Order: sequence, then C-alpha cells, then structure tokens
Amino acid sequence: MSSNKIGRNIKELRSRLNLTQDDLAKKADIKYTTLTKIESGVIKKPSVQMMAKITKTLNVAIKKLLS
Repeated sequence: MSSNKIGRNIKELRSRLNLTQDDLAKKADIKYTTLTKIESGVIKKPSVQMMAKITKTLNVAIKKLLS
C-alpha cells in the first residue's frame, strides 16, 4: 500500500460528498488539523477510533479507505 493511500481515499470520498475538510472534521468530531495531516500523509496510520469516526461520517466501510 502506498504511504498515503488512506489520505487520498478520504479526500476523494470527501470531495464526492462536497464536504470541505472543515465540514468533515466537524461532522466526524475530529480536529481539523488531524484530518489535514491524514489527507496530506503526515499521519500515515490513523488510529482505529479516528478511522471509525471518518468512515461513519463518510458512510463507507473501513475497507474502502484501505483499498
């Protein structure tokens, strides 16, 4: 898996839903800076809790972010 595949997948799914990074961060109840770090690849392995919040907000299975 490439080092930032998760971040790219989150960004793509977020864009499809017409959500800004700020929108997604607020809806998922995570820090905006954390989300930007995940999308940009600074955080390469987000915690399970973080992934659960993001996948729930994007309404996708965690597998979708990892593939």
